[in-house]
Order: sequence, then structure tokens, then C-alpha cells
Amino acid sequence: ENTCAMILAAGNGTRMGSKRSKVLCEVLHKPMINWVYENCTGAGIHNICVVVGDETGDIQSSVKEITNVAIQAEKKGTGHAVQCGLSFLEENIGKDVLILFGDAPFQESHVIQNAYCVHKDEDNAMTVVSATVTNPYGYGRIVRGNGKVKNIVEEKDASDDQKRITEINAGACWYKIEALISALKELTPANAQGELYLTDTLTILRQKGYSVGAFDAQDPNIVLGANTREQLARLNQIAKEMVIKKLWADGVDIPITDGIIIGRDVHIGTDTKILPGTVIIGNTTIGESCMIGPNSYINDSQIGDNTHVKATWVSQSVLEDDVQIGPFSQVRPNSRLCSGVRIGDFVEIKNAVVGKDSHASHLTYIGDTDCGERVNFGCGVVTVNYNGKDKNRTTIGNDCFIGCNTNLVAPVTIGDGGYTAAGSTVTIDVPQDSLCIARAREVIKTDRAKKFKKEK
Repeated sequence: ENTCAMILAAGNGTRMGSKRSKVLCEVLHKPMINWVYENCTGAGIHNICVVVGDETGDIQSSVKEITNVAIQAEKKGTGHAVQCGLSFLEENIGKDVLILFGDAPFQESHVIQNAYCVHKDEDNAMTVVSATVTNPYGYGRIVRGNGKVKNIVEEKDASDDQKRITEINAGACWYKIEALISALKELTPANAQGELYLTDTLTILRQKGYSVGAFDAQDPNIVLGANTREQLARLNQIAKEMVIKKLWADGVDIPITDGIIIGRDVHIGTDTKILPGTVIIGNTTIGESCMIGPNSYINDSQIGDNTHVKATWVSQSVLEDDVQIGPFSQVRPNSRLCSGVRIGDFVEIKNAVVGKDSHASHLTYIGDTDCGERVNFGCGVVTVNYNGKDKNRTTIGNDCFIGCNTNLVAPVTIGDGGYTAAGSTVTIDVPQDSLCIARAREVIKTDRAKKFKKEK
């Protein structure tokens, strides 16, 4: 209740070669700004202002939770970016504010929390989040004295002794808001770029007699951001390794990591095996003892225990326990495959429920359908759900048999135990335990084939 945050996200995507804001470039299929925002909320900070570069709203469309936005129309440095959010700071007088960058996804929640504890325990006006690294070249050095931070010295300004310091500025700071506002008013563009640097508030606050400290997170990854696609690829690789190491520790079997991308919001049960070429992202949960892959894609879905997903695309759907699907099939949004369902190759399911122990082995489309238990779909079955104007649903009862190349033209209902003959186009409801034959009777023309051959 006594904290808030300001995320600086006004950078454009020029060096990324992108038309969108830089912070919308993705790490593990999630925009960097989402990582940063969720790190804040994960630390218990929910009052957040995002400083954006213009009014196009592309960032707000990505992070729906954003309610406070400040606009930095001109890029005049990090200090200027915070000044653009001055009204937000004034609304939160008496609180502490966390300032951090929208392209630094690894400032994790526990780092934010631990830095805040130091900030409060030491009664600091400013607490810098720092990191100890093996190679500090290019970063601002944290110069300490008497347990406090005396200065942040940039690489180009550092002495030989200062260059040997391995504690560097990680780019995030906690402030008492009153102290920050007073320092912002005294910032001057005393540099070649003519910009206002937020780090200059440290010297100003010390001159005013305020206490300035630092929290060493001892994690070199927290300093990492991305201005180019190459740097973004590095972030993706680091994030991928972080997620996979955690899954290994949780008992997930990933024998070879080639081509595997797993989002940090994904939860996977023990003894599940993930095979190469598999992408699992979004709010996805996978149960225990599953086999996922190779070459599968799962997004925002729930997968039960003992389920096999082979070379298949699953999006915004539910696969219950003991389901087998693939290869080369697709489960589109709002679908549910109940326990024991078997789906083979080249089957597409959309906005449908397939009941327990039902089978569709190959070359079938099941769309806008409510299907009962123990139903068998022959090869080439289509539930014809669209008439060119409206979508309609098909209802199939329990213990039905849908013959090969059957077209079920919705809206239509097949009663429990109903059968359709192969090659039928069904436009009327089929009563319980009935057989529907909807095709022309065969006619044999004796020796007619010889005539066709002669005409050729």
C-alpha cells in the first residue's frame, strides 16, 4: 500500500528494426514490458505508471492492466522520462517508488522485494539495485564508502582503481518520493548529449544530506536489457535456460533442448517428457507423465496426466487425462478432448467437445460440435458448421458410428447409438439407434467402361 512503481518504456524500436515500441519485443513469446510489469506485481506493487513514447497505445494494448500512463514525447534522457511522470509521483507523496526500465526482464520479484527491505531498513532516500559481475566493462560502477553509496561512475569517467570495481549499477532504484521530486527539480543536462540523467539524482541527494544505499543482487543477469535483435536473442537464450533448469529441478524430463521454448508461466508435472522442436507458452498447465512433442505447439491450454501430444498445435483448449493426439493435427480455441480420446493424423477440432473414449483416427474436421462418449469418426468426416452466413452446431450422442466421408450439415443431431453410412450427407436428425443412408443407389452399366476407353 505504501509503494508504487514507474516503468520507463518510451524507447522506440529503431535499432530493433521494429515499427513497434522496443519494450514490446518478446522474450519467450512475451513482450519485455510484460515481464517487467509482472515482476512488479509479483513483488506486491500494483500501483504502476508506465512512461511511453507516444499516444499510439501499442503498449497499453499489450499490457491490459496498465491504467497510469505518462508520455515522453521528446527523448531527453532517463531523468526527463521520470519528470514526465511527475503528476503520478505527486499523487503518491509519502510512498516509496521503484524506477526501472521496461527492457530489463530479469529484475525479478524477489530482487525488488529484497532491495526494498534494504531501502526501508537503512532509511535511504535512494537505494540502487546493483549486481556483482565478472566483467564490468561498459557499466556504471558503484563507489561505496562507510557502507553507503558515494557515487555511480560511468566507464568513460572511471579511474583505474574504479574500473576494477565489479559492483555495477543494474538500472533500478527505490526512492522516497519527496526526495526524488526535490532532486528532479535540480537536474541539469551537464553532459555531451544534453540529456537529464536519473543517476545524477544520487549526487544531488547526497549533497542535500540524504542517505543513499545499494542492494547487491549478486545476479549478473538482472542488468541485461536489449536494444538490438542480437541482444534480444541473448535474452531469449538466457531466459530459456533459466526456465529449463527450473523444470529439470521439478522432475520434468527434457533430454535434448534443441528447438524447445517454454514460457516462464508454464507449469509442467513430474515425469513429463518434452521432445525437441516443441513450443509451450502462455498460461499453460501440463500434468504428469505426459509426452509432448516432437514438433508441437501448445498455447494457453490445460493438458491432463498421461497425455501424448505428437506434432500437433493446441491453442486455448483442454485435453484431459489419457488423451492421444497427432501427428499433424490441430486443436483450435474453446475445445475439450475428454479422457481417453484418440485423435490421429490430419484432424482439426474447433470449438468442440469430444466425449470420453471417442476416436477420430484421420482426415476429419470436428467444428462447433458437442460429441458424446465412445463415438467413432471414420476417415474424411466433416461437421459442416458454416453455411456462408451463420455458424451452427452439431450434436452427436453416445456410442455413435459416423461412417467414412460423412457430411453432418449443422444444425443436426445424431441420437445415441446412431449410425451413418459411408459417403452420406446428413441434413436431418437421426433418431436413437437408427442408421442413416444419404447417398444415391449404385447403378451398373455393363461394358460401359470399354466405350470410354475407345473414345480416349
